[in-house]
Amino acid sequence: MFTPQPIGVARTPFTDTKQIPKGLGAKHDTDGVLEILPEFEAGLKDVEGFSHLFVLWEFDRSHDFDLVSHPPADDRPHGVFATRSPRRPNPIGLTVVELVRRDGRAVHVRGVDMLDGTPILDIKPYLSNVPPDSLRRGWLAEAEARRGPARS
Repeated sequence: MFTPQPIGVARTPFTDTKQIPKGLGAKHDTDGVLEILPEFEAGLKDVEGFSHLFVLWEFDRSHDFDLVSHPPADDRPHGVFATRSPRRPNPIGLTVVELVRRDGRAVHVRGVDMLDGTPILDIKPYLSNVPPDSLRRGWLAEAEARRGPARS
């Protein structure tokens, strides 16, 4: 059995899930800090060379799971593996953040969508070799089309 070991915690302005932007048109541009534990600081060597990072984290305040859910971006049900729902069989979150700067063990990022104090499980450089014209957005593109043009 795999037992994850947190490498640090997220410091964000979000203390309640209702504060985190969700749904169609949600902007994820909130600043936060990934506070890495001292014993893992050496693992941050050369991270500054990347513009964006994958952050793997634990939905530590989510309990139980639903295999089918109703995401805020759509009024239709979807399987949990086709959503970003926190109610998952394994409570693991994945977020792409912009790296703003690093100060020792503090990794300043933009684009956090996790609660303050969330355990960080891993950080990896964001790399993608998928051409933009090959990407598909699945049911989300359909929900956006039903919604119509973006409103200001």
